[in-house]
Amino acid sequence: MDNLIPALPDTPVARQAVEYVRSCESEPVANHSIRSYVFATLLAGHEGLEVDADLLFYACVLHDLGTSPSAPGKERFEVEGADMAAEFLTRNGCGARETDAVWEAITLHTSPGIAERRGVLAYLTRSGVGADFGRGVDFVTDAQGEAVHRRYPRLNMVTVLVDDIVRHATRAPHAAARYTIAGELTRERGEHGTPTSLELATNASRWGA
Repeated sequence: MDNLIPALPDTPVARQAVEYVRSCESEPVANHSIRSYVFATLLAGHEGLEVDADLLFYACVLHDLGTSPSAPGKERFEVEGADMAAEFLTRNGCGARETDAVWEAITLHTSPGIAERRGVLAYLTRSGVGADFGRGVDFVTDAQGEAVHRRYPRLNMVTVLVDDIVRHATRAPHAAARYTIAGELTRERGEHGTPTSLELATNASRWGA
């Protein structure tokens, strides 16, 4: 991998996590999840924050499992994704405390003002995800941005991810509660069609779609 950006953890469980995500999610969403980890790691270095790199990797890379067809489709995608991540980690020998920390970080990754107050892992997970939508990316150099997108192309990520979130949200009432991101994206699609406000904002951001 380009030495301008951090390498992914090279452990058996980390490799299985990537395989799991790529088996469940489309390539654009899987690449988004991996880029989120790269951006979160760059932010941690920029701000001098210490975090368990493996837990940050799991929280970022597994955070959108709930948008995949493999999710049950009964609850919010953040919760179902966190449950799927917890099942994966438990199955692979991760301890209860570490698994719970990853679960919390994933459930809160769409919760501004809450994730930031639940510790470094939740903060970096949300920030890494947000950075891939072009939010708060002043800490990323142009060369680093080019490197991460060369290694993990965007492939019209935002529209693919919105499609997946809306598809999941239509499977059950609890999956699209009002004022959740899934509920609002579903409402926007129904009222205005595409693109949604998230797509418009991301398309206009530093990285584009």
